[in-house]
Amino acid sequence: MDPRQNEELDALLKERLHEAFDSQIPNFGGYNLVYASGDSGAGGSFVLGFRAQPLELIVAPVDPRTHAALEPATSIDLTNVSHLAQLREAGYEFGLSTGRVFRFDVAPAPTLYLHEDGVKVQVQLRQENDCRELHAFLEGFMDHLDSIVAAASAAEETN
Repeated sequence: MDPRQNEELDALLKERLHEAFDSQIPNFGGYNLVYASGDSGAGGSFVLGFRAQPLELIVAPVDPRTHAALEPATSIDLTNVSHLAQLREAGYEFGLSTGRVFRFDVAPAPTLYLHEDGVKVQVQLRQENDCRELHAFLEGFMDHLDSIVAAASAAEETN
């Protein structure tokens, strides 16, 4: 494939994923975006939006074929997270206080497909920098949760 064509398809795919995310988020805050694929019963395709202030992760399900929004996005923050775990190098699990669980992998260059005029075209989504930023964000999120748990444990011990 011509590298210029892949750059154009990469940009088109990113534009579609961004539109799907924006259609699910009412406040259009300043989020970094990355594509993730779900597994283990939480399968699917997602656009993850994340920001440090306020500390928040948005999970926006998208149709893997059309890359359009599937259902309302879910906001995960310190008020509703029950647990967060890194399952493998690029795999995470978020549990919510409602019982819902998201498991997803974030790859630096996942292969996705665009369907244009009845033709299925393979596109390698370039999101290496976004992946690094997400991993750093999630590490910080886990550290923040750990500090809250540690403070709660210390408070219980003094009582």
